[in-house]
Amino acid sequence: MPTSMPDQERPSVLPGDYNPAEYSAEYKLLYLQDLVADKAYEAITEFLEKQSEYEIASLLESFPTQNRLLIWEQVPEGIKGEVLAELEYDTRQPLLENISSQEISLFTQDLDAQDISEILDTVTESVRTSVMATLDEETRVQVNKLDTYDDWEVGSYMDPDIIQIRDDIYLADVQDWLRENEDLLDDESQELLVVDQSQQLLGLLSLVDLIKHDQKTLVSELIDTAITINDRLDIQDAAAIFRSEDIRFAPVTNSYGELVGQLNGEDIMEIIQDDVDSTMKNLAGVSQDEELFAPILTSAKSRSVWLGINLCTALLAAAVIGQFEEVLAEVVALAILMPVVASMGGIAGSQTLTVVIRGMAMGQIGGSNRVWLLNKELWVGAINGIIWAIIMAFIAQLWFHDIEISAVIGFAIAINMTAANVSGISIPLMLKRMNIDPALSASVILTTVTDIVGFMSFLGLASVLIL
Repeated sequence: MPTSMPDQERPSVLPGDYNPAEYSAEYKLLYLQDLVADKAYEAITEFLEKQSEYEIASLLESFPTQNRLLIWEQVPEGIKGEVLAELEYDTRQPLLENISSQEISLFTQDLDAQDISEILDTVTESVRTSVMATLDEETRVQVNKLDTYDDWEVGSYMDPDIIQIRDDIYLADVQDWLRENEDLLDDESQELLVVDQSQQLLGLLSLVDLIKHDQKTLVSELIDTAITINDRLDIQDAAAIFRSEDIRFAPVTNSYGELVGQLNGEDIMEIIQDDVDSTMKNLAGVSQDEELFAPILTSAKSRSVWLGINLCTALLAAAVIGQFEEVLAEVVALAILMPVVASMGGIAGSQTLTVVIRGMAMGQIGGSNRVWLLNKELWVGAINGIIWAIIMAFIAQLWFHDIEISAVIGFAIAINMTAANVSGISIPLMLKRMNIDPALSASVILTTVTDIVGFMSFLGLASVLIL
């Protein structure tokens, strides 16, 4: 069955033995919307039983809060814990508000420390205490360890439940131990972490070496070097290491060199996605915490702050225009062309700003290359400014048949586009030096700069050349 089937051809019931992989995410969403609208509870349960925890979490986040609660009640009990761990904070919180600590304990009993910590971050302190009391000692210690780290530190993202072996044992002993604990290894495991008696990380033992060498060989003779990450390192810096070294996982050590956990590639992918989402929201002046189906008042409140800031900058630009009332009154054509100057500068600056902020997120901008980039953007702005200045001057001449107006609009566009490109790189660099997230406020500042420079150059030149 094609995944792009039109709505009118959608069956009212999916076949009982259908393969979920044959259907697109959008198709599943449309089908579930029909079931929710019909309040077909049994059908919803049957449908959700065939989905993974990742798919269910994505579907829940695609519905308003009221419908989420209805769907959540039909989620199979056995995977509710996994689904909760995959949900965003704002989606998870309403689902847990009316759930007792006993139920949450049941949801979390088979989860690892990472997922439990994620869920308990959403509940009240009393519920957290009750759930923690039901955990086994090892898991409780691991959850408490994760909670000692700040949100931006590697330690809060690492998996503290790791497979480690000693360096002073034989390969045969390692194989015997793995056979007895085969459930500890996943299908993607290729190396084992090696430590000494004091828990100091020594390196990695490849599973290939474990199999092909004499079983009377000591582990210490086959240790490979490991790329390690400090547990207090900024998670964005850790992501940069994963990209540059092309690794799937990395052992996490504390400042004493002791092995405390493992950072996995899937965690890094989630971090990168979250960072992309955060950057997009910040560039648009939207709160990082706002989700697509947030309540109306919540969304309105989160966006109003930046709308207020934008109003202040717009009034500042208007004040600049107000200084040239005389020239605007004399030449009406200037009022018609004025938005063109600001718009061209705004677009040029936004292009540069987007590229620069991405480069910062990737760790590609720093040191001497900042001067090179500044010089590059100066020339890019100047070249594009001249090209589009000529084009716009020609259009203005055809429109108004006035060489002075054509010259004013041409020079103003060239000046503003050049200034916009330079501002697009210099503003985020200055904000970063001030320890302010460039994605959060650079776009507002850039808009103000391009508006003021555009209006000043356009109306200032008009005052000189026309009046």
